[in-house]
Amino acid sequence: MENRHFAFSDDVGSFFRSPVRDIFKKVDLNAIYSFAGGYPSAETFPLSQIRTLVDVVMEKYGSRAFQYGATQGVNELQEAIARRYGVDAGRVQITTSSQQGIDVLTRVMINPHDVIITSAPTYLGALQSFASYRADVVGVPRQRSLKAFADSYDEAITACRQAGKQVKMIYIIPDFQNPSGETLTLDERQALADLAEKYNLLIVEDSPYRSLRYEGEPLPTIYSLMPERVIHLGSFSKIFAPGFRLGWMIGNEDVLEKVYVCKQSLDLCPPVMDQYIATEYLESGALDQNLKETIKLYRHKRDLLDSLLHEYMPENVRWEKPQGGLFVFLTLPQQTDTVKMYDMALSREVAYVAGSFFYPGGNMGRNTMRLNFSFIDASRMEKGIQILADVIRQSCSENGL
Repeated sequence: MENRHFAFSDDVGSFFRSPVRDIFKKVDLNAIYSFAGGYPSAETFPLSQIRTLVDVVMEKYGSRAFQYGATQGVNELQEAIARRYGVDAGRVQITTSSQQGIDVLTRVMINPHDVIITSAPTYLGALQSFASYRADVVGVPRQRSLKAFADSYDEAITACRQAGKQVKMIYIIPDFQNPSGETLTLDERQALADLAEKYNLLIVEDSPYRSLRYEGEPLPTIYSLMPERVIHLGSFSKIFAPGFRLGWMIGNEDVLEKVYVCKQSLDLCPPVMDQYIATEYLESGALDQNLKETIKLYRHKRDLLDSLLHEYMPENVRWEKPQGGLFVFLTLPQQTDTVKMYDMALSREVAYVAGSFFYPGGNMGRNTMRLNFSFIDASRMEKGIQILADVIRQSCSENGL
C-alpha cells in the first residue's frame, strides 16, 4: 500500500505521551507491586450503593437520564455542588472529569507562548494540556518561608513580563499536591490570591484530593479568598469512582461562560446518567459516609507506607509524610537518576513514577520519585518497598554514592 503522509496541525508537535499511561500499557498493575498510578483503591467503590442508585435514578428521572443534557450540567447536580460549597448554582459548571476542566480553561485562556506559572513539580496531566496549546510553562520551586514563597512567584511573573511575555494563569494544587504531597498554608494561599489581583491573573485551583485529609484542619480554598480571580476544580474520581468521569468548576461567571461555549464543541454535555447518579449519591449523604471509610483506609495505608520507608530505605533517601492525598515524594542522592533506574525496578516487578516527569521541561528532579499508596493492597506493600529499597541501594552503589 502506498505510504501516505498526513498534514497534521502545528499543535501535534507539542503533544507528549504520559509516561504514567505508558506504564499501564506495559504491565498489569495488579500483577506487580505498583506504586505508580494515582488510582484510588477499588475497595472504596460503593458497588452495592451504585446498583441501588441506578434503580433510584431510573425511577426518579426515567428517560431524562438517557437523553442529551445541558452543556453546563444537569441542574440537580449543579445545585447539589453549589449547596456543598455555599455558592450560587450559576457559578458551577459540570465537566467530563476535572482533567477536562484543566484542558478547557487552557483552551479558552492561552494563546501560543502565553505563560502559565505553576509549582515545580506539578501535575503531569496539566503539563500535557499546557503543552498541547503551546503555552510557555514556568515552574517555581517550593520555598519554605512565606516571604521567599511570595517573592519567588512575584519574581517569576515579573521576569516573564519584562521579557515581553503575557502571563495569563497560575495553576496550583493547594491540598496534598500531586506529586509532592505538600499542602499550602493559609498565608501562602493568600499570597497567591494577592498576586492574581496585583497582576490581573486567573488562578486555576485544582483540588481533587481536598476531601482526603487524614490529619489537621481543612484550610480555606483559594477561591474563597478571591472568588473573582479563581476557578476551583473538583472531581468525583478520587471520592466516588473515576469511571464516572465527572468533575466540576466553580468560579467567575464570565470565565465559565467562555467555558460553556467552548465545551459545546467538545462533548455537548457531560454524561447525564452519571450526573444523576452522582446527584443522588451526594444528596443522600452516602458520599460523606463512604468518605469516612475511604479516609480510614487511606490513613492506614499512608501510615504503613511511611513506617516501611523508615524501616527499609537507605539513610540518604528523604521524604515528608503528607497530611492527606495519595502520594509520597522521595528525594534520592543528587547523582541518582530515577528514569534510568526504572527498568531495573520494573524487572523486579516494582513500579513508580520518576519525579522529573512532573517538572516543566523534564530537566529537574532526576533524583526524585512519586509513590502512590492508595492502589496497592496493604498486604503487598512491605515486599514492594523492600524490593524498591534494594534497587535504590544498588543504583547508589553503582554511582558510588
